[in-house]
Amino acid sequence: MANINENYLKLKAGYLFPEISKRVKVYSEKNPSAKIIRLGIGDVTLPIVPSVVDAMVAASKEMGTAGGFHGYGPEQGYSFLLKSIADNDYGTLGIKIDESEIFVSDGSKCDCGNIQEIFSTDAKIAVADPVYPVYVDTNVMAGRTGEIGADGRYSNLIYMPATKENGFQPEIPKEKADIVYLCYPNNPTGTVTTKEALKAWVEYAKKNNSIILYDSAYEAFISEPGVPRSIYEVEGAKEVAIEFRSFSKTAGFTGLRCAYIVIPKELKGRTKSGEEVSLNALWSRRHTTKFNGVSYVTQKGAEACYSPQGKKEIQESIAYYMSNAAKIREGLKKAGYEVFGGVNAPYIWLKTSNNLSSWDFFDRLLDKAQVVGTPGSGFGPAGEGYFRLSAFGKKEDVEEAISRISSL
Repeated sequence: MANINENYLKLKAGYLFPEISKRVKVYSEKNPSAKIIRLGIGDVTLPIVPSVVDAMVAASKEMGTAGGFHGYGPEQGYSFLLKSIADNDYGTLGIKIDESEIFVSDGSKCDCGNIQEIFSTDAKIAVADPVYPVYVDTNVMAGRTGEIGADGRYSNLIYMPATKENGFQPEIPKEKADIVYLCYPNNPTGTVTTKEALKAWVEYAKKNNSIILYDSAYEAFISEPGVPRSIYEVEGAKEVAIEFRSFSKTAGFTGLRCAYIVIPKELKGRTKSGEEVSLNALWSRRHTTKFNGVSYVTQKGAEACYSPQGKKEIQESIAYYMSNAAKIREGLKKAGYEVFGGVNAPYIWLKTSNNLSSWDFFDRLLDKAQVVGTPGSGFGPAGEGYFRLSAFGKKEDVEEAISRISSL
């Protein structure tokens, strides 16, 4: 019998979203006629926009011809997509990113989890609290933490509380972290940061030889001027930061699966003896060894996102979701809830009513209003007493959900 990786046994009993699904399933079986409105998991509801569909149909037909058939493609991504990403997502911001610094993948969730493989298991990790669970769980699996304590925190992990008192901005740790996870616009709080704050993080990373893992999967939802869309807007960030982006929420690719990671050539790691090593080269080795690339058809669809018509259609979808966010935000505020986020991100972070715990509030909403959200404590101990609602529902469902919640 083979021995197991016992680090998996340190994990909490279940991943957050399967636990939510389990509770909803139990309720549905007991109440088969209940119309449940799901504003929990951040899955999109609008269909793929016509420009993307047309591009994938054309690519599918192309695959059915002798001259247009594509087998294994380049693991890093086809040049037509890499160029579109570099020109549109970075060139428009005045940021120079080379195609060789971009790696197309099947999702940012995978990238955020897999990236830790190229770092030492001795690396000290810092995460915001509350936090997207993947950042923590994958490092637990790798053995970088100790056991979980009664307070819900793993030992040997630096937690940076993001609370109402500090504007949901995690404070720079006083101790040295080798790897720092940052997410803006933030999941789950829906808040954003400033360029000045990012400058301070870049300075910290340079001073401590740290690497920043910057998840900007929701940058397309930023509506206010002056809010940074990329950490590379900060001078020197290419020397210390890796950036993650996704087509999932931006263009509705949750079912198609396409994302990318940017690792600048300037970015270096170190061996135990102090020798500098290119992180771009390490990730390229890992990526090409373990991944055969995103399908040609999907990448042609992703390329269409950058066409003038594709951009227009996608912006209309984003505007739809952000209109939902505004309805949720204002409706909850009118009902007396303390609310955050929902302006530059599709998530609304609210304080639970009557000092209920996050899971008690979840059960109350499900039982009394048939509305599903996400308990804040599922994102970390500092999320206790908070709750996340997603704007990715249908307009009529969002309106009905707010009406139900307001009547409680």
